[in-house]
Amino acid sequence: MRLRSSPPRAQAAPSGPDASDRIDPQVWRVAVVVFLGPFMTQLDSTVVNLSLSAIHQDLHASISATQWVVSGYLLALALMLPMSGWLVDRVGAKRLYLACFSAFTLTSLLCGASRTIDELVCARVLQGMAGGILAPMTQMMMARVAGRHMARVMGYTVTPVLIAPILGPVLAGAILKYASWPWLFFLNLPIGVLGVGLAAALLPSDASTIRKRPFDLLGFALIAPGLASFLYGLELATHRQGGAALLAGVALVAVFIWHARHKAGAALIDLRLFRGRVFGAAATTQFWANGLAFSRQFLIPLYLISGCGLSAPAAGWTMAAMGFGMMCSFPMLGTLTEKFGCRAVSAGGSFLAMLGMLPFLWMVHSQYSPTLAAVCLFITGIGQGTINIPSVSAAYASVARDRLAVANTAINIVQRLGGPVAVTVMAIVMSLAQTQTQQASVDAHSFMTPFALLIALNLLVFAAACRLPVWIHQAEAA
Repeated sequence: MRLRSSPPRAQAAPSGPDASDRIDPQVWRVAVVVFLGPFMTQLDSTVVNLSLSAIHQDLHASISATQWVVSGYLLALALMLPMSGWLVDRVGAKRLYLACFSAFTLTSLLCGASRTIDELVCARVLQGMAGGILAPMTQMMMARVAGRHMARVMGYTVTPVLIAPILGPVLAGAILKYASWPWLFFLNLPIGVLGVGLAAALLPSDASTIRKRPFDLLGFALIAPGLASFLYGLELATHRQGGAALLAGVALVAVFIWHARHKAGAALIDLRLFRGRVFGAAATTQFWANGLAFSRQFLIPLYLISGCGLSAPAAGWTMAAMGFGMMCSFPMLGTLTEKFGCRAVSAGGSFLAMLGMLPFLWMVHSQYSPTLAAVCLFITGIGQGTINIPSVSAAYASVARDRLAVANTAINIVQRLGGPVAVTVMAIVMSLAQTQTQQASVDAHSFMTPFALLIALNLLVFAAACRLPVWIHQAEAA
């Protein structure tokens, strides 16, 4: 992709906003609508994870069968994710968003009305199919309307989405105390009705962007089960069936890559996007950043509970400091990105997140400090919150408008692969560290090597972010 050769932005800030810096009110209306989708799916995931015990007891199901309430949703989501770009081009973003939002709401009703574990798992699979298309559409729709202001707009509108994981446990606890688990799914109904109504009224028509692009059936038959098998194999990497699924997933994805390279732009996912310097750097940053976030969420609660002896509620409140740090950083993203540039904000955030993790090495070696841990996690949250949005904004700015749907599919697949891959590696390292210390149970000293790996992941994110363009507007397609 040929980049514009416009001169670098002047270092001095302009005395006042010019017309190009003003954001059209329509952009804010679209932002409010499209972020209701991620809010609902995040809230749903949080409350469902907390309801598994109640579902297990009420439906008299085995633990392995109950776990499919989560696993079935995630695998269905992975199956449908590759189709999102083609469906946007074929149906249109507004129609597809309305259909998926409606389907997610209706399947929430089916989940709550289920009376057996089989009915519930089937309903969750249908819900995951709708969520697999709904989830990645937010970024693409924002990129279409916000343009180079995407970092500023997303910085403000992503903040409410972060409330969902904080609000979810509170709502789930109250509902399970005074009502039964189906009401956790019925919770989606008013949000869904509101979202569908606002989307129908406020989202602009995009019928003119519809393209009758041929469907790559062979590519879908390779990449969809390949991604699902790969993610399922990573989840069960220590089991024999997990290893077989992982190998099958790798093989299918490898064949898809060969197929996509020969079909070029006609493939379900256009791999030529990754040849672009900006898009490739942004995709690499997204992969490692999501791997870092998931690894941190896996490792630190384990360290706090198993290594330091904290109770689950105490560990939860300590981890909340990181969420509050992210919430503080998001509103500043637009200002920071426009003043210092995409590369400086994303790379600086990854470096700050690494600084927040370094004291944990001292605590593992010496003594745990609850105050120091909370402060460090707050700093880490601020850093983590500034990595993703500038980099994904640069990715969308580097492709032409008519290729945003395809680019959105590609970047979302890369994002979703980073977390499971990094967590699996972290789990293996954690297991090996425990074996080397010859402890029957996990203790604080077993976490030295895993925390060192976490800092190494931080360095990989920093290195990837340093390859991003300085200014997002310089990466716009010519």
